[in-house]
Amino acid sequence: MGVGRGHDASSSAPPPGAIASFFSSFRSSALRRKIPSPATGEPTDGRLLVRRLGLVQLILIGIGASVGSGIFVVTGTVARDAGPAVTVSFILAGVASALNALCYAELSSYFPAVVGGAYLYTYAAFNELTAFLVFTQVMVDYHIGAASIARSLASYVVATLELFPLFRGHFPSWMGKGGKELFGGVVSINLLAPILLLILTAILCRGVGESSMVNSLMTTTKVVIVIIVIFFGAFEVDVSNWSPFAPNGVKAVVTGATVVFFAYVGFDAVANSAEESKRPQRDLPIGILASLIVCALLYVGVCLVVTGMVPYNLLSEDAPLAEAFTSKGLKFVSVLISIGAIAGLTTTLLVGLFVQSRLYLGLGRDGLLPSVFAEVHPSHHTPIKAQLWVGAVAGVMASFFNVHVLSHILSVGSLTGYSVVSGCVIALRWKGKPQAQPAIRGISARQEGIICLITIACSGFITGLCYRFGASFPFPVAAVLVAILAVAFLHIRQVHANPPGFSCPGVPAVPALSIFFNIFLFAQLHEEAWWRFVILTAIAVIFYAIYGQYNTFRKCPNDSAYHSIPTDEIS
Repeated sequence: MGVGRGHDASSSAPPPGAIASFFSSFRSSALRRKIPSPATGEPTDGRLLVRRLGLVQLILIGIGASVGSGIFVVTGTVARDAGPAVTVSFILAGVASALNALCYAELSSYFPAVVGGAYLYTYAAFNELTAFLVFTQVMVDYHIGAASIARSLASYVVATLELFPLFRGHFPSWMGKGGKELFGGVVSINLLAPILLLILTAILCRGVGESSMVNSLMTTTKVVIVIIVIFFGAFEVDVSNWSPFAPNGVKAVVTGATVVFFAYVGFDAVANSAEESKRPQRDLPIGILASLIVCALLYVGVCLVVTGMVPYNLLSEDAPLAEAFTSKGLKFVSVLISIGAIAGLTTTLLVGLFVQSRLYLGLGRDGLLPSVFAEVHPSHHTPIKAQLWVGAVAGVMASFFNVHVLSHILSVGSLTGYSVVSGCVIALRWKGKPQAQPAIRGISARQEGIICLITIACSGFITGLCYRFGASFPFPVAAVLVAILAVAFLHIRQVHANPPGFSCPGVPAVPALSIFFNIFLFAQLHEEAWWRFVILTAIAVIFYAIYGQYNTFRKCPNDSAYHSIPTDEIS
């Protein structure tokens, strides 16, 4: 009996060789890289998107993704702490975002033919596993964000309708006003949010031309309303309200910059439109940078107006801009603000759903996710099943859960994606060591570079923690000096080639500064966001080990799912 039990136990355990083989295979798969070539042919298997987006449409996609209802709220709420210097906060955040935008602009020009964005760039610059981890972090942000925005949009729609006596008081809570809470708040029923998601999903499934037209219309409406707000507000400005300019000091201004930085998030949506852009190599970099500049100008204009109309310490927390105009007797502007908020939320949600489906499309093509996500409708030329999936996920979450409570774990994906993309710019330019530089024994030039990038990120995180918890001066200074040394090491020990198309200036310093600031912001997030990063990373690694590593390139071993850029752009 004892021998039998021993035999069963030994037979059920995997042999040591199998375990070693599994980890060897896992390592080999995880470290794979994929570099799509501009010369690859167009697919003939029905998975081709169609190029319909021009430069103006790409710029409007970037603006539509970035400027939501927050332009009418965040500007005033941050001003309560930073004072009129909230304008400087937005300028600082805009400069920091510009660092990320320059990196995205270079890579969108480097890989202009295919969808994937941060996932694709990471796949090409680093490895398959890191690319999949970036996708999971970014996608969770998108899923939660879409559901949250849908609920906010439902609330704004109801609030705007109730401005008219015919509708006032006729909407129950479960129809969009927050939601009907059940089981102690565990479930929160909201029926209008999924209806709005269904409408937008249907538009996106219909075709990129139709969805781009809706986005262009709504974004133009939003921008026009913001300009009207700035114009009428300028006549109500009292310059004495701008003094004192920074009542709570420089730290409040810097803290404000870390908060409003996320108001610029969204320009990366342009990069995910690569496969549907008419002239991607030229238009994508311009679209990314132009949309960021327009957003920055709008934010700064609104900041100057709202702090000039009302003393900063009297601004409302919930609706600062609307109440500022109401106090001046301009109630019609408050109505315009409500309409602008609806337009802003609609475009942010529409573009977010658009980007999600394109990311799923990229992973479905590569085999990291089931191939159903790689299917493109033969007549509408949209990834219709991926689009329905992301709409369904957002719809279920928005219907039954108060996802606003998860807002404190958002932004992890954005900061992770931005940081890795900045690292991709440096990694894709590496061409080895200068001839005069001796090699460090046992470490390749590429490994040296990756160590430097990790050092910069760790220095940014330590500096962020020091700032957050008020550590004594020598600690953050030491962390900054380590980051500077790492950048110098990258500059001296690596040869950086110039890429085709748009080139990010100041490599490796500019991307390194971008990494440092992004991770600095990461350190300012809620502790639960850090746990989310760790737990989600572990889940993603397990999924990759079980499924992804065995299915990569299942359907496209020769990059057949990628198609070339237009021939008139290949120089």
